[in-house]
Amino acid sequence: MNTNEAQCLCGLKCEDFQTTINGKKTDLYILKNKFGNEVAITNYGGAIVAIMVPDKNGNYANVIQGHDNIQDVINSPEPYLSTLIGRYGNRISKGKFQLNGKEYQLAINNGPNSLHGGDKGFNVKVWDALRMNDETLVLSYVSSYGEEGYTGEVKVTVVYTFNDDNELIIDYLATTNKKTIINLTSHGYFSLAGIANPTPTIDNLVCEINADYYLPIDETAIPTGEIRFVKDTPFDFRQPKPIGQDINADNEQIKNGAGYDHCFVLNKKEEGELSFAARVTEPVSGRVMDVYTTEPGVQFYTDNWADGYKGQHGATFPKRSAVCFEAQHFPDSPNHPYFPSVILRPGEQYKQKTIYKFGVVNK
Repeated sequence: MNTNEAQCLCGLKCEDFQTTINGKKTDLYILKNKFGNEVAITNYGGAIVAIMVPDKNGNYANVIQGHDNIQDVINSPEPYLSTLIGRYGNRISKGKFQLNGKEYQLAINNGPNSLHGGDKGFNVKVWDALRMNDETLVLSYVSSYGEEGYTGEVKVTVVYTFNDDNELIIDYLATTNKKTIINLTSHGYFSLAGIANPTPTIDNLVCEINADYYLPIDETAIPTGEIRFVKDTPFDFRQPKPIGQDINADNEQIKNGAGYDHCFVLNKKEEGELSFAARVTEPVSGRVMDVYTTEPGVQFYTDNWADGYKGQHGATFPKRSAVCFEAQHFPDSPNHPYFPSVILRPGEQYKQKTIYKFGVVNK
């Protein structure tokens, strides 16, 4: 139980997130920094259900889409709503990949492809939770050999830290006992204006992405294999521009994604460095979110399929009311040998660090 529950800005109650699934208990964990800002997380799917940060006038709002009880999280119309994703974030073409000359077949759950780990990915697992202190939560999960068709037993640890710089830091660590593939991410649906009824569109958010290249996709959202220069395309966010400026452009790639649903190839000086990936600024509230990651790519998704379903405290989530920056390796990497490798071998460690930093524009 969270002893400071009564003083919580987010208005969420731990008991509303408590149930037992297959013998494992779910709960709510509220991280606070010295300013009293909050991040609320449930160990069901590692879902982030609230991020309470102030606007330029000191007014608080929840800037991530979530639900206010465990049953709504479990039954959400958007099963990946601000959850952890694994074993493989994003899509694998036709659910097939080869490893050591053997072909593996995964569940087909997104058109002709496998998406976000299959039918029962990490987003629906009850993770073991350890509260370290006011600012830190450790989640762990063991993905059994053969789970969702993947080879190897994989032990995963995810550490959430919400520090006094208003940085939500997500550290990932994984090991395997047999050669496998892995691509972890957090699928935060960010609404910097604050969730509401209805939650405002993201069209006016000013966005910058530190990427000279992106990955074009086919009509089933699988990368074609090309790595394309963003210049003179709707995908050029090297200078800040409103997300809505080109989101409905007469462009094949925009049509294939029904908006933005593409992996951007982040500019890196060296592989695995923690570096600036993206920034979004909400012009009315003045809220800013900066993204930093060690990953080579970020999937930029503009919530193109939401239909106004209900979320937390009566909020509703219409189409394009959130923006996602899913730090990751590239989609369908096992089938593109020249993409950065997603293979994890025994004795190796998968490591990733991604930071979402919240602030306000300088007055």
